[in-house]
Amino acid sequence: MTVDPNAATQGFPSPGPVPRRSHPARYLVPALVAAAVAVGLGAYGKVHDPAGTAFNIAGFSSTGAVKSWLATAAFFFALVQVVSAFMVYGRLPGPGWAPALHRWSGRIAFLVAVPVAVHCLYALGYQTYESRVLWHSLLGCFFFGAFSAKMLLLRSERLPGWLLPIIGGLVFAVLTAIWLTSALWFFRTFGVTT
Repeated sequence: MTVDPNAATQGFPSPGPVPRRSHPARYLVPALVAAAVAVGLGAYGKVHDPAGTAFNIAGFSSTGAVKSWLATAAFFFALVQVVSAFMVYGRLPGPGWAPALHRWSGRIAFLVAVPVAVHCLYALGYQTYESRVLWHSLLGCFFFGAFSAKMLLLRSERLPGWLLPIIGGLVFAVLTAIWLTSALWFFRTFGVTT
């Protein structure tokens, strides 16, 4: 009996693509980047001689007021991010443009937070003279590390469905603590001024 090597094989289903399992080591790079960013910011803030001030915007009474209002704007857009994330994941009803709202509110929150962080690092550095300031310094460094990890994970394929909401929630929780130890403290101490 002869066998035709070009004949189609019958009776055997073709093996479909083998599902690849996500290996935990693939999360090592975002974790290492997060640690490097957080430690790098903290180290820079600690060794840098604080300049005292980095910027001021006309119409504001002080640099503290500028930073507090910018931080409040970033916190507001972060709240929009959380609500729009619930819409994207189907936990709240939302319009078809909820994913775009989620992306753009995150971008705006980040862009508004960057000048505040630059001022904090350049003008004040990493401070530890009281517990509120210590926590604010630690959380600020941790925030940008966690944010970096989240951005790297967004581009990963085959993520577990729970991972991005957990990381996003962590980033939001840390930003909330940063706002509480800075802008809210400023408004309670000096009043809601511009």
